[in-house]
Amino acid sequence: MKTALPLLSIVVPTYNEEESIDYVVPALCKALNSENINFEVIFIDDGSSDSTYEKISAQSTSTVNVRGYRFSRNFGKEAAIWAGLQMAHGDCCVVMDCDLQHPPEALPRFYRLWEDGYEIVEGIKKSRGSESLLYKAFSKSFYRTIATLSGLDMRDSSDFKLLDKRVVNILLQLNERNTFFRGLSYWVGFRSVKMEYEVAPRHSGNTKWNFFKLCKYALNNIAGFSSAPLQLVTFVGTILIAASAILGIQTLAQYFSGYALEGFTTIILLILLIGGHLMISLGVIGLYIAKIYDEVKNRPRFIISESTADEEKL
Repeated sequence: MKTALPLLSIVVPTYNEEESIDYVVPALCKALNSENINFEVIFIDDGSSDSTYEKISAQSTSTVNVRGYRFSRNFGKEAAIWAGLQMAHGDCCVVMDCDLQHPPEALPRFYRLWEDGYEIVEGIKKSRGSESLLYKAFSKSFYRTIATLSGLDMRDSSDFKLLDKRVVNILLQLNERNTFFRGLSYWVGFRSVKMEYEVAPRHSGNTKWNFFKLCKYALNNIAGFSSAPLQLVTFVGTILIAASAILGIQTLAQYFSGYALEGFTTIILLILLIGGHLMISLGVIGLYIAKIYDEVKNRPRFIISESTADEEKL
């Protein structure tokens, strides 16, 4: 009896990628069919405002191993990744970008390492491609901060990785609403290996990330993986109390010795320093409270409004 080949699921989150859709499936077929790898492609349309989903539907009609799901609105890339993992039927699963900067040619190497027994294959960038100097500096600062606060060294990592079905199932069991795929797939452990790849030029269109979105993404993920910012608030507050005590002793000493402390500049600086610290502290605490608020509401990570498959909509 002939044993069926293991199935590789390829999750492709999309948002306003109408120019790229028609190139993704042929590129995957070219890379995987020659290696005799059985695969399926799962497109998750994150509430695109262009004809992305129509292009996905056309690909699903013409190619048997392609499925597409459309969100009712834009829920974000993290939600799209989680939806794709949930819809995957494969024995292993790869997440890759629709713009083909994650090269399909690397997938056979991912797959062979999985066959060798690795349960997570981490795609590591050899270089950061054509990213701007500002983006590169921001990215390095973000991952350095994450490594310092949480102990997870994810420098040069990306969403481009292969996960065994067992790892996927465990990730799907996590109850948190605000997810960070790169961090959580690193955090769960399991036998892993890193594989370098060259970031390909973007096939078409422009990146959907801007500086504001990157800052929001960084803050949410730092808060999601570490309570160190809260501890930092306490540490800075302690330093300010100690400094205030020293200044108070100095003020009393000068008072009893008959010298008046020359005051307005010192008082203004103290007020600004303490007031600034209080505002920043409230902001940090507010960020964590907001995350708690989002979690306790327990709303679904995403809502699917349309599907090219016969599966029940969520």
